[in-house]
Amino acid sequence: MDLSRNIVLKENYTFLVTDADGNINTGEQGLYSHDTRFLRHMIWSFSEPESRKEFQTLVAHSSRPDQGVFHYSLIEGPSQILGVQRRLYLREGTLSDRFTLENTDTQPRQLELTLSLGADFLDLFEARGFYGEKRDLSSPEFDKGHITFQYSDPGNEYLTRIEWFCEPDSAPEVSAEKQEDGVLEAVLRWQVNLEPGRSRVLELKIDLTHPCMKKAETPPLPSYDDWRKEFLPAASLLKYGQDRVVLEQAVQDLRALMLSSEQGDIPAAGIPWFVAAFGRDSLLTAYMLLPHHSWVARGVLEYLGYYQGTEHNDFRGEEPGKIMHEIRFGELAQKELVPHNPYYGTIDATPLYIILLEKLWEYTGDDSLLKTFRPNWEACLDWMLEHGDRDNDGFLEYISAEPGKGLVVQSWKDSDDSMSHSDGTLASGYIRPAEVQGYAYRAFSAASKFYHELGMEAEADTYTRKAEELQKRFDAAFWNDEMKCYAMALDGEHKPLMVKSSNAGQLFWSGIVSGHRAAELAATIMSSELYSGWGIRTLGTGEMRYNPVSYHNGSVWPHDTALIAKGLWNYGYRREAGQLVRDLFDLASSQSDKRLPELIAGYPRGSSPPVPYPVACRPQAWDAAALVYLQPLLARDSEE
Repeated sequence: MDLSRNIVLKENYTFLVTDADGNINTGEQGLYSHDTRFLRHMIWSFSEPESRKEFQTLVAHSSRPDQGVFHYSLIEGPSQILGVQRRLYLREGTLSDRFTLENTDTQPRQLELTLSLGADFLDLFEARGFYGEKRDLSSPEFDKGHITFQYSDPGNEYLTRIEWFCEPDSAPEVSAEKQEDGVLEAVLRWQVNLEPGRSRVLELKIDLTHPCMKKAETPPLPSYDDWRKEFLPAASLLKYGQDRVVLEQAVQDLRALMLSSEQGDIPAAGIPWFVAAFGRDSLLTAYMLLPHHSWVARGVLEYLGYYQGTEHNDFRGEEPGKIMHEIRFGELAQKELVPHNPYYGTIDATPLYIILLEKLWEYTGDDSLLKTFRPNWEACLDWMLEHGDRDNDGFLEYISAEPGKGLVVQSWKDSDDSMSHSDGTLASGYIRPAEVQGYAYRAFSAASKFYHELGMEAEADTYTRKAEELQKRFDAAFWNDEMKCYAMALDGEHKPLMVKSSNAGQLFWSGIVSGHRAAELAATIMSSELYSGWGIRTLGTGEMRYNPVSYHNGSVWPHDTALIAKGLWNYGYRREAGQLVRDLFDLASSQSDKRLPELIAGYPRGSSPPVPYPVACRPQAWDAAALVYLQPLLARDSEE
């Protein structure tokens, strides 16, 4: 599904994916909450019975991530004779669908509205085609003024209740129609008489019931106005209006991505398929938001700390001290048919947890954070030393999960074919990604500061030594003079993956790059092999597996480029960093929705406009956060 052609709304755990006309029509579209699809069809059609002419969609716009605005029109000659104004408003567990029907003609008109509704209650993984089993669905229940779809499995009940409000003589005719797959769907038809110049209102309210909604209520998320106030001074510093527009869109999207919970509020990774807490994504998003809304970083630390691993569980990839990768609340996760309750298949979230805590402590000056989260960050360190380094070679490594039982690649480039040698063969055995060693270096350095603050000098010295030794060991094992670049990873035989990749660029962000390597590495990162003009390619153009339209083998990921830009800036390469920042703001400005996409194809900038990756999420949390993160550099660069 090309998400750029869809309307996507979200509030908390509930989200809606429609086509460009506002219909839930096909494929993965639907009304979802807590990883369950509550409507698979919601198809509106409008006609004038006399003429049977089709209405045109003149406006289809998401004015805010929880609202959609549409205008449908029947035009006769040069003028509209019937118009339908529609506003969708999404709240947690509820969708309001309000229509204003207007006769703009000089003659009385009749308007027929038809609505087809269907529910399948699929788990999100089933809706996306990753898993499938036939389920028994009860027929919709019809009552005066409402329809209810229902699905039950032992101990759990799922409901979609549709209620309509209209004037008495506009009550619908209700019927059921069997679909090709045997599922009964509801069909509602309204016949509305409209006098010249008059309008009438029809409203639907769709309420969802999911087992997770019965749990204790959590405090409401901040309003959009309250959320954006903290960012207004930053936006005012930008020189160009187009930059302010994309920054304000990013700020709005970041509020839309927030999820509330008893453990702490946390940003979802992306809309629509990643409306869930992801360890890596949530940690980096919270990091890039600082110093704005520091409570988000605290919420992420509390949430992920609550789910921190406590036992050995091969199915979920859990180990004591490990930070989770992803948690889901759909039926498959609850029944443990998929391992996402939560799933721990990530090598990098654990050191990133420590990195976020250090940055939050640095910005707030709140020393109590080190004591409050001490059980968590010390458990992270224990995991890094005992489980993260399985063969005691001094590097963090992962072992691939069996196909179908978890992620094969467990670093951020988590597609199965992202870890390759220069001849194109895929790496096997224990994999040691380059950027993860940088995260470990930074986590050890942070731990040294934590222990120093707590007055534990022996432990502080230990972790200072660990960081220094890792930096030396890493440089010796990963650097390649011929490439003038660090290898992407080491494989199970400690052979380096000698390909040019963006992984090496992220090493500037973590600070593990040795000073005498920085100039050569910066030149490699900004060479035409890796730099596309829109950002840094995940894999160089000269590599065997380079493919510009792939997930991780030559595409450009804005969050990846953002981390590289900040790292280059920290190392003093301000011209190169400033160029990358400018590229990302230009990329967002080039998009019709003024958002950074999750990723784009790796074609060079001069060859065409940005080529979209068809199933890229938008908005994506760490991309929206990247614009907030880089804004100070853009403002500073424009002053110089």
